[in-house]
Formats: sequence, C-alpha cells, structure tokens
Amino acid sequence: MRSDVITVQTGSRPTVRDITAEAQGFVSGEGDGLLHVFVPHATAGLAIIETGSGSDDDLLTAIDALLPTDDRWRHRHGSPGHGRDHVLPAFVPPYATLPVLGGRLALGTWQSICLVDTNGDNPTRQVRFSFLPA
Repeated sequence: MRSDVITVQTGSRPTVRDITAEAQGFVSGEGDGLLHVFVPHATAGLAIIETGSGSDDDLLTAIDALLPTDDRWRHRHGSPGHGRDHVLPAFVPPYATLPVLGGRLALGTWQSICLVDTNGDNPTRQVRFSFLPA
C-alpha cells in the first residue's frame, strides 16, 4: 500500500472543498485498485457530491438545518456552536473508498471528492490518501 498526506487550507468559514484533482494526481499512473481517503480530524468529513452547480452550498445549508450553531451542544469549547462540528462526522464520515481503474478514479460524471469542514477554528486540514493495488 502507498500512502501520503496532503494539507488543505479550508479557511475560517464552513466550506466544501473539492479535492478530486489532488486524489487523481495521487493515483495517476497506478493500475487498478482502491483509493482510501481519510481525514484524521474530529470535526471534518468527506462527501462524494456534485460541485459547481450549488450542491456544495446546499450541503452546507442542510448541515446548518440539521446541526445548527447554537448553544444546545454539551461540547462547548471553541467558537459558539462548535459542538456541532464534533457531531458532523457521524453524518458526513471522515473517510471514503473509491475504485481506481487503470490509474483513473472511477467516479460518476458529476461526482467529486469533497472535504467538508464546518469548523472555522481550524483552517488547516490534513487528508490522507492510501492506494491499495488490486
């Protein structure tokens, strides 16, 4: 298995950041196998969604509706509502496994690999790519 970590700047606001190009670069030149993507953070996740047509903003709106940033959370350190950031990975998991065929990600036409980060207190994230050859 080959594995590497990239650093992603997500900023101080909730964001959906497309990391498909970085993932494709990691598996380029490989044969068939599986790409495992993992975010080693307690307040971020990964989603396979369409981007650029508003779906990324729709996802953040849905997260806000499901997990509002108010004072209901028992986990209270950090900025107001930060407890919801710690619940996020139960709904947007911190991992994804994707097929790789001939060194290309086998994603659907409109699918992208996206880092979902609602935690404005941590603007820098790590993402681990691991390739397991067939």
